[in-house]
Amino acid sequence: MKKVMLGNTGIEVSIAGFGVLPMGPSQLALPMEEGAAIIKYAYQKGINFIDTAQYYRAYPYISKALEDGGMDDFVICSKSLSDDYDGMMEAIYEARQELNREVIDIFLMHEVRHGQLEERAGAWEALKDAKAKGLVRAIGLSTHHVDICMAAASMDELDVVFPLINYAGLGIRKGNQFATREEMMESIRACHDAGKGIFSMKAFGGGSLTVSYQEALDYVFSQPEIDSVMIGFGKIAEVDDLLSYLDGSMAKDYNPDVSKKKVHINHEDCEGCGSCKNACPAGAIYWGENGLAEVDHEKCLTCGYCSPVCPVRAVIMY
Repeated sequence: MKKVMLGNTGIEVSIAGFGVLPMGPSQLALPMEEGAAIIKYAYQKGINFIDTAQYYRAYPYISKALEDGGMDDFVICSKSLSDDYDGMMEAIYEARQELNREVIDIFLMHEVRHGQLEERAGAWEALKDAKAKGLVRAIGLSTHHVDICMAAASMDELDVVFPLINYAGLGIRKGNQFATREEMMESIRACHDAGKGIFSMKAFGGGSLTVSYQEALDYVFSQPEIDSVMIGFGKIAEVDDLLSYLDGSMAKDYNPDVSKKKVHINHEDCEGCGSCKNACPAGAIYWGENGLAEVDHEKCLTCGYCSPVCPVRAVIMY
């Protein structure tokens, strides 16, 4: 697979990356050997870039995949939701220990929202110190917010940005409002022009756009400002699909079978705002005992009306 430099970082990555969230305990909860085997398979097929996070609880899959060696150019990005100095530094040390790596290639402030650059200033200081000490090679942030992505362009010490972007604009925010794909692309271009490395997330909008598989991939891979596209994988067949798309051998009318996929609410993201519940025409979404949204799969039509209105992308399909 083609590899490119990630902005001005000097880090070379495959044009498609491997997101481990789907295989972790919050979604598929794959057995350890199975998850590690998918990671190794993807690497053997040319994918040398992987994205994880402290709260994904997926470090063991990566560590297991690395056990046998032979993956020397494997680039690992991790993230933490910590908002203070000590919490972020602890997250970095945790990643180094769990992944058995002296240096983590990329470490980010995870899912930075409107107004949080100031609130999480301590965490940002920790990232800068960690890079100065040689604990990480590159630092940056992930975000669903246009305004945060635009602000990142002028942050001199920031190396990389991991923004949400897809052809339907699902999940893109600006302040407390929804935003468009055009607005996000404008901020991505500003980051690219400033020399930041860009790798994108949610090409399939959390699974809702998988029914338009090639259209979704055509959009993100056609953006020259995006260095690499991070795709979540939970099966070897999904890796093969992406490889077929990238090498041009995929039939033009092909779409993956999504008939067995169901709508789920990720409770680690859900804020109980009620937007999805109000949008559901079948009355399939209800409040669970913890005050967060749940899905009654007997009633769910998989119509997708709930997904665009969720402000935090907690509605997913797998």
